[in-house]
Amino acid sequence: MSLDLQLKQEISKAFSSLFDAELKVEDISLQPTRKEFEGSHTFVCFPYARLSKAKPEETARLIGEYLKEHVEAVADFNVVKGFLNIVLSDATWVQVFTDIWEDENFGQYPANGKEVMVEYSSPNTNKPLHLGHLRNNFLGWSVAEIFKANGYNVHKVQIINDRGIHICKSMVAWSKFGNGETPESTGKKGDKLVGDYYVKFDQEYKKEIAELVAGGMDKEAAEKEAPIFKEAQALLKKWEAKDPETYELWETMNSWVYAGFDVTYNTMGVDFDKLYYESNTFLLGKDEVMKGLEKGIFFKKEDGSVWVDLTDEGLDQKLLLRADGTSVYMTQDIGTAILRFRDFPNISQQIYTVGNEQEYHFKVLFIILDKLGYEWAKECYHLSYGMVDLPSGKMKSREGTVVDADDLMQEMTDTARQHTEELGKIEGFSEEQAKELYNTLGIGALKYFLLKVDPTKRMLFDPNESIQFQGNTGPFIQYTHARISAILRKAEQIGVEPTPEDLKNLSELQASEKNVIFLLNDYMKKLAEAAENYSPDAIAQFAYDLAKEYNRFYQEVSIFNEEDQVALKFRIAFSSVVAKTIAQAMGLLGIQVPERM
Repeated sequence: MSLDLQLKQEISKAFSSLFDAELKVEDISLQPTRKEFEGSHTFVCFPYARLSKAKPEETARLIGEYLKEHVEAVADFNVVKGFLNIVLSDATWVQVFTDIWEDENFGQYPANGKEVMVEYSSPNTNKPLHLGHLRNNFLGWSVAEIFKANGYNVHKVQIINDRGIHICKSMVAWSKFGNGETPESTGKKGDKLVGDYYVKFDQEYKKEIAELVAGGMDKEAAEKEAPIFKEAQALLKKWEAKDPETYELWETMNSWVYAGFDVTYNTMGVDFDKLYYESNTFLLGKDEVMKGLEKGIFFKKEDGSVWVDLTDEGLDQKLLLRADGTSVYMTQDIGTAILRFRDFPNISQQIYTVGNEQEYHFKVLFIILDKLGYEWAKECYHLSYGMVDLPSGKMKSREGTVVDADDLMQEMTDTARQHTEELGKIEGFSEEQAKELYNTLGIGALKYFLLKVDPTKRMLFDPNESIQFQGNTGPFIQYTHARISAILRKAEQIGVEPTPEDLKNLSELQASEKNVIFLLNDYMKKLAEAAENYSPDAIAQFAYDLAKEYNRFYQEVSIFNEEDQVALKFRIAFSSVVAKTIAQAMGLLGIQVPERM
């Protein structure tokens, strides 16, 4: 039984015994005691004075006396106004720690028989991945791992946006200006090469618009009549008609992009269980739209375009098929959602990791799926997240000023190298070991900084701040793990091998030790909350709090100068559990922790 649940049950008994009042366990809330007061768990009595029919302070005092007298785990208490601060015995904390130490499955809930699907990344094949994709991938991957740790069977997927007018723009530009360039002939990653031609298209498009406007055409008409834009529209129609030459070019350029993406994903440290392609799902979406049209769920306008009317839901009308019969994003997303539930009929939820600028899109998508009669539509969830800015400002992909993901990850690794060398933390490392450490620190710093912030918030990423070895950063936590690993190596060298039996004679704990055990005991609850709220930031905060509290213990308590062998063995066991838990928590964020630095 968890410590929290045990205390709640005893508080419930206290109400029954002292006040002849029923207080259900599920209605009792405990919170951590503030640092300036003695205790670990605080019961706020103000909301329950109506049951005790006594002042909050008196209620707290009576319950405290009851717990101290009747509950072996409770050593003492103190009351601050209506706040009851509960002080547990050292023996209780030792037992809590021993239970964690002996639990081989600590940090992992048992399988619950439920399946979820998490979508993330979802790139376009007309440009490389950028800073926004980093937050997207790290967030989606981490949420998937957190659900796994909570006992779910998780399917990691992505939908690759491999068709549409934006893809055709890169194809047109390469055909007109590429002179047969390939990744091999240029030495460029394929996604970057294709991205260059997406930028080139936009440059030429703007020139043509300017020329048409200079010739007397208004800008809105010029945007539609620009020759290069009309070429892209014509190419899209040829693609949908499966014109062999168009299809071959499309497959070739996409293959370049996929090879480039694989390199980036490998550096990111993210993976997928299954890939979906819009080119394979948009036709299913079109079929569903036509069925909805036949059933009167959708309607057709005079120009032949198909729409859905969502005014009754407080929204507006939404285009599903263009007048020329080509599909839009919504069409293919309808097809993708349906195909996934056909592929994985047991999933209880689809989680879409997509930026908050698409909140309206997903609200509409889920309503449409519900209108089409799919019950599971109510279980779809948009994991919305805020954009990421750098100190230099917002990114604009069409203008070629996007913050490239590969470049930023390389910059982080380089910064980690410079910072680590300056601090002299690579003594005794081979060149290969040092290189691995720089990558571990650089990518870890990046992931941690992007994941420690509430996903819903827009954030400013400061590369220099993220790489520091002090403060709420990935390297601080990584360094703490390396420090503990050094302690454990020394313990092994001098033959200190603790067992649970050794701890039975431990009579006293330091305050810093109890603070760490409190955090360890809280980990499983934090894990459940992180899944419930889709919040890797909760795990990041836990990892930081645990590392910070352990460092306080390290500064205050001598380990190897301890003459009491029982206390020494406890501190080695204690350190090993902290290291393991830090590694588990950081692992859920996709961050490796080094054994030495």
